[in-house]
Amino acid sequence: MKLYATLHNSHNMLYFCPQMTKILDGKALALTLRSKVKEEVAVLREAGHRAPHLAAILVGQDGASMTYVNSKEKDCQYVGFESSVYRLSADTTEKDLLSKIEAINTDKNVDGLIVQLPVPKHIDATKITESINPDIDVDGFHTLNVGKLTIDEDTYISATPFGVIMLLEEYGIETRGKHCVVIGRSNIVGRPMSILMSQGGRDSTVTVCHRHTHDIREFTKTADIVIVAVGIPEFLKASMVKEGATIIDVGITRVDADNKRGYVLKGDVEYASVKEKCSAITPVPGGVGPMTRYGLLHNTLKSYKKKLNL
Repeated sequence: MKLYATLHNSHNMLYFCPQMTKILDGKALALTLRSKVKEEVAVLREAGHRAPHLAAILVGQDGASMTYVNSKEKDCQYVGFESSVYRLSADTTEKDLLSKIEAINTDKNVDGLIVQLPVPKHIDATKITESINPDIDVDGFHTLNVGKLTIDEDTYISATPFGVIMLLEEYGIETRGKHCVVIGRSNIVGRPMSILMSQGGRDSTVTVCHRHTHDIREFTKTADIVIVAVGIPEFLKASMVKEGATIIDVGITRVDADNKRGYVLKGDVEYASVKEKCSAITPVPGGVGPMTRYGLLHNTLKSYKKKLNL
């Protein structure tokens, strides 16, 4: 039986009990899981081992990417990882970026490397992804790691799909024999998500929908689980889901708003209406996002242990 976190204000304490929850709180779960990583790293350091090391390359000054990389730095600091961030100007050439990647690839003390996407248009993102050493490709984007995922071999699972799987498992969402609709077919989320949901251990029947799918509602209305990753704010409406479905919202978009920040964050799900109809849902923010960041920590620790034969 999986465990669910419930805050009881009368005792002002957090404890776990087996009960249903409406909100799949990725922020709370990620904190719990990060704390476990922190404890494990502390034990490893006490045993005389070096700290795990995650390196990130950020090209340009995309606001969302900068915020995300800063959050990753804080996560590393919290769990006791060493963190290196290389912030390169938007006019960095593809050749120079490839040289930086190669230098990191050969650094024996680096356990994980990510190149934050998107990269500027003059740089070939696929070439960059393929240049990363598969052994430290903790984003799980390299063709070798994607291939291993496809045939169910041990590999680095892309951080966002990994985070979604962890949410479903830790909150006890039944997947076996369920109809799962994945909306979106990107190499980063949609495709790996559909593979993971159909694999042994989850055993869902999976339908993949995309921009050319006629009447997506026809599929989502029969789905027990809907995973939305299209990048269109409030795309999934209450009229598109059946009563009692589980809704996983991967999307997060900045929408202009009249407030201090000048924007609000919206998911791919019309949260207010869908929440009243489904049995479980991820919020935005605070749902899949924190679990994605945990996925990177998990993969980096996995790489580190492989290197040290732990």
